[in-house]
Amino acid sequence: MSHSAAVVTPLAAQKSGPLGGRVRVPGDKSISHRALIFGALTVGETRISGLLEGEDVINTGRAMRALGAQVERIGAGEWSVRGVGVGGLRAPDGVLDFGNSGTGCRLVMGAVAGCPISATFDGDASLRKRPMKRILDPITLVGARATDMAEGGRLPITLQGARDPIPVEYRTPVPSAQIKSAVLLAGLAAPGTTIVIESEASRDHTERMLMHFGADVTVTPDGTHGRKITLRGQPELRPAPVLVPADPSSAAFPLVAALLVAGSDVTLTDVMTNLLRTGLLTTLREMGATIDTANIRSEGEEMADLRARTSALRGVDVPAERAPSMIDEYPILAVAAAFAHGTTRMRGLKELRVKESDRLAAVADGLRVNGVEVEIEGDDLIVHGKGRVPGGGLVATHMDHRIAMAFLVMGLASDKPVTVDDTSFIATSFPDFMPMMRGLGAKLS
Repeated sequence: MSHSAAVVTPLAAQKSGPLGGRVRVPGDKSISHRALIFGALTVGETRISGLLEGEDVINTGRAMRALGAQVERIGAGEWSVRGVGVGGLRAPDGVLDFGNSGTGCRLVMGAVAGCPISATFDGDASLRKRPMKRILDPITLVGARATDMAEGGRLPITLQGARDPIPVEYRTPVPSAQIKSAVLLAGLAAPGTTIVIESEASRDHTERMLMHFGADVTVTPDGTHGRKITLRGQPELRPAPVLVPADPSSAAFPLVAALLVAGSDVTLTDVMTNLLRTGLLTTLREMGATIDTANIRSEGEEMADLRARTSALRGVDVPAERAPSMIDEYPILAVAAAFAHGTTRMRGLKELRVKESDRLAAVADGLRVNGVEVEIEGDDLIVHGKGRVPGGGLVATHMDHRIAMAFLVMGLASDKPVTVDDTSFIATSFPDFMPMMRGLGAKLS
């Protein structure tokens, strides 16, 4: 698929002098995908600024264009989407190729499920391994069905959307914003009320964006950590401008680098601070990190400027219920934990086994080859920090952008350089990672 001809590009990171500067990391990936998808379901033109122009998001834009929306780039990070209305998607001429993106693929499956059309979904080798049954189960209840799929409910999948979508009440089996979003997207086209119940709250970007575009959505608590989301179907979504905040998952890399490299002082602007995404900040502060927040404001999503300075970190116990608010940040947290004094235990990381790679095993392997003591117990990752990292290892990234970036950050502060076997996949979420890090003073060669 998309990456068959990709060139493998290894890269080494070595001990650097102080990092310093003020930068804006790319736009948030979750918001970028959703802005394109929801823009396509409105009637009229939606203008998006700050869109993340990584491969994953571009593939979602292409898919929405193939499904009938007018999607065009009008400048750096500036996009225009003219939508077809709820239930108005048309059958695409070819296969919808989502490359490496689980989010784009699963959300668009939800949108297609509510329309009387057929579409084939596919992706690269990594996406073809990821579970899609968790999306197919609920959207089948709405009335969609998979007419063709690979073994185990995996891609490629041909989906026949519902002729008369049925509103459902669905309890998600695991805390997953992707499952919830797919059900809500399918429910948009159904008459009556669609309800999603989560026993543990997942990211709420879909609910916020539905409200932003004028849908009737209510969110109420359900149990201790859970919530119930109620959507009135068949709304007319109205175009509304979207300013995409900087992605906290991308900000995590220069942020942790600043904490680890001696003498550093780095400010990251416009970072999204939605409470369901700030688990890493909470954890790093518990570890003793100096991270100051300024210029707090809201544009549909809360955002702020974050200033990080070199800090002596200590090991902590990270509770399992924090996992949904930082699921993508565990690789870089594990790197921070390796430089901390004492043991850090990250609990309940089952979801990491079904990300772009088995991230739990990949992180543990990467730490081990660089002389860090680590173990996996059940779904817990335990890192024994010694205040310094020997380094010198070659890390297998398994085509996973976050593994690659996390271990490059490790090399900036370890005794010996750290090499990652492939950096080509970093472009999926953070196309300018290398130049931005070099601009802050990082030694990458």
